[in-house]
Amino acid sequence: KELLGLSDDYAVLFLTGGASTQFFMTAMNVLGKDDTAAYVDTGSWSAKAIKEAKLFGHVEVLASSKDDNYTYIPKGYDIPKNAKYLHLTSNNTIYGTQYHEWPETDVPFICDMSSEIFSRPLPIEKFDIIYAGAQKNMGPAGTTLVIVKKDILGKVNREIPTMLDYRTHIKKDSAFNTPPVFPIYVSMLTMRWVKEMGGVEAMAKRNEEKAAILYDEIDRNPLFYGTTAQEDRSL
Repeated sequence: KELLGLSDDYAVLFLTGGASTQFFMTAMNVLGKDDTAAYVDTGSWSAKAIKEAKLFGHVEVLASSKDDNYTYIPKGYDIPKNAKYLHLTSNNTIYGTQYHEWPETDVPFICDMSSEIFSRPLPIEKFDIIYAGAQKNMGPAGTTLVIVKKDILGKVNREIPTMLDYRTHIKKDSAFNTPPVFPIYVSMLTMRWVKEMGGVEAMAKRNEEKAAILYDEIDRNPLFYGTTAQEDRSL
């Protein structure tokens, strides 16, 4: 909460099942069967999230970059005002794209940040749910970080299995059943290291410097060419 600047409006959960479980758990907790959710398709992870969300309500895919093998981030689409939420995948590891600007919207905003959580400052107030598998930036596989704005919950007219209801884990501080202690502990060590290094602002600077080494060589060397739109390159 300290590193990301989270207020007490948000609960922080350490769950299991990876981000893949969050593809359906987010929809199960927020999307009613007669509701519509808005998704943007920017790669294999968002495509899987779209597939799972369709089990719980209507899904409108606002834009997709599949037509060009996901080498860019779609822009200029309209977000329906009646959407229950907007879902984005912020960083697409397989294709090397990343959101550098966030869409403006008044609807609740859900984001899969598995591969970039703690890598840069975030406008947290924009988001209602953020989820991230630990194994990219936080710790070993086995736990999944979920940050949820508490007032988005309890509004769907469906029975939710106890273990799949975010409110269960909020009430029990992520210890409704035995949590994955080791991955959580190592994640704590990582968070302490990030703090010692100067926080997410310092991580962003380090990532910019590291990415520049790669991209500068791709752009300089005629033996290589970049396949991803330059303005959407992932850091």
